This record gives sequence, structure tokens and C-alpha cells, in this order.
Amino acid sequence: MSNKGKLILLFSAITIATVVLLLPKIKYYYGAFQKSSNTEELTVYISSDLLTVQSISLLLQQNGVIDQAPLFELVGNQKGMNQRNIAPGKYIIAPKTAYRHIWNGFTKNANNNGNAELTVQVSFENCRTINHLAGKLQNQLDLDSAAFIHYLQNGHHLDRLGFTFDEIPALFIPNTYQMYWDQTPQSFVNRMATEFKAFWSPERKAKLLKVGLQTPSEAVTLASIVYSEQSRRAEEWPIIAGLYLNRIKQGIKLQSDPTFKFCWGDQLKGVQRLLAVHRDIDCPYNTYKIKGLPPGPIYLPPVGVIDAVLHPSQHDYIFMCAKPDYSGTHNFTASGAVHSKNAKAFQNWLAAELRKRK
Repeated sequence: MSNKGKLILLFSAITIATVVLLLPKIKYYYGAFQKSSNTEELTVYISSDLLTVQSISLLLQQNGVIDQAPLFELVGNQKGMNQRNIAPGKYIIAPKTAYRHIWNGFTKNANNNGNAELTVQVSFENCRTINHLAGKLQNQLDLDSAAFIHYLQNGHHLDRLGFTFDEIPALFIPNTYQMYWDQTPQSFVNRMATEFKAFWSPERKAKLLKVGLQTPSEAVTLASIVYSEQSRRAEEWPIIAGLYLNRIKQGIKLQSDPTFKFCWGDQLKGVQRLLAVHRDIDCPYNTYKIKGLPPGPIYLPPVGVIDAVLHPSQHDYIFMCAKPDYSGTHNFTASGAVHSKNAKAFQNWLAAELRKRK
């Protein structure tokens, strides 16, 4: 072969080698500048079990964000995206976002969140039990309800938080919170512990002791009873709180119907006429059988009810009975005889109303 032929062969070999070496980079830069196919903002949620390039690619295809999956995956692989540096969470993809920018947004930063990760609003109200709370959280966060309950049942975690399992509902103060969607049981509980500490300021703790209670859990437990007795008319919360505090101070059993109803779970749901057989259940929450407060809250009460417990009305009432009408209010008295009359009037009215419905 002539020298010229050898030079041509060498040049060809170098050219081919250069193309082979540069082709991946050429493909990467071509893919990196490709734009998302969505024409409006789209919200996507990356869960903790989707932290691979292929899984995210499929998710974005299904949501109409990308239409060139191989190029999108090429960019992700070239960037070394994997379970260690992809941050689960909520993201909004703007129209015509470059593939490289999408991956940059998913990349975990020094705070352990995605560079473009957004917070979500989390709200929980009207929860009677931890199970109800867990269900609501699972609907709003990437949080498994069973794992959440299991975390709370761990004695080590309870000791760290300073609660028993019966008391732990007091930790969760109903409100609307901003937080990242990819919460673990630990991160969510830690956030609630921070909120709990902020809520129970020195001022609130001083008021707690002033009304004769010892711990925030006791205040929330009493508030849960107050709210279970009266969820419609906030003006009665301080009156009912004062009534039960009077009973506690006088050593009288609280005898609150919602406490023995709590013992029955959902079995008394919809039952309007509660009977002696219902009150006879053996249960540590049944305040017809135990003296003082039950071991923990029977509801997650709103903040306003907790503050009503800390600012109770001053009176001598120890009895309450629903009024014989649909007002949702109560008759209060310190007289057993008057209370008996009030109770009889209500029972007669309720019986008449039930007959009308037959």
C-alpha cells in the first residue's frame, strides 16, 4: 500500500474513532436541548418507589410531558441520575421545558429536596382516631398509613416524644400546614412535634396549670370530650369545659356519653337513643365507670376548643342536657333535680320525633 493510501486509511480510522467517541456527547446535547411536549403547566408526583430513569420517563410520558423517551432517558443516564440523587416530591413542569432542566429540577440538593420541588398543603380535621388521621395523610402525602401507625406504636418513638400511645393524638394539632409531599412517618411526626412545641407556649402551659390540669395531653383530652359533646356551637365550648373542670375538682365522674360511645368504635354510628346497656361497657375511656379523664383524646379537637379549655367559663354547673329542639344547644344546671327534669323533657321530645319518622 502506498504512503498516500496509508494516510487515507489512518485519517479514516481517526475520523471513525472521533465520531464513535463524540456520538454519545452529540446525542446528549441534542437530547438535553429537546423541549417538553406539554402546552400548559403539568403537575407530577414522583414517589419514593419511582426513583429510576426509566420509571420517571414512563411517568412523564403518561402525563404528557415528554414524547421522546429514549432521548430523555439518555440525558438522565448521562447525568448519572439514580436513587441517590433523584428527590421524590411534587413538581410542576412548565411548557417547553428543556429535558436537561427537567432533570436538574429533580436533582436532590443540600437540603435533601429536589431543586424544583414544591410544597403541598396538608390539612387534617374531623379525625376521631389515629387511624382516621393516617387515612387522611395517605390521601395528601406519599405516606403509607400502615407504616405511619406502626411508627407511632414503637415504644422508643413514644418515649422520645413523651407520650403513651393513648395520648399520642394530642401531638397532632389540626391545622393547614405547608410541607413537602414525600414525607416519611419520622419526618411528619418530627414536624408535628415542632408545631406542638410552638403551640404549647409558656403562656398556654401556665393557663393549663391554672385550670387544674397537668399536661397538654390532658387539656387536649378534655377538649376532645368538649368537642364531641358540642361540635356545632362554639359559644358553648367554654361553658362545657368549665362544667367538666368543676366535676374534676369535685371528684365527680365526668359521665360523658361520647366517651362510652368511643369504646364502641363505629358500632353506635347513627344511633340516636343511647341506652344503659351502651353505658355499661367496660373500657378505660368510659367516664361513667372511671373517675377523671380517660387515658387519651377521643377526637383530634380544633385549636379553638383547646383554648376554650384553657379559658373556661366560671360557673357552678355540673350537669348538661341537650335542649328539646333542633338548636344544638344545651341546658346547664348545678341541680340534680333540675337536670332530671331537663333530661326527661329531652327524652320525651326525642321519642316523639322518632315516632314521626316511622
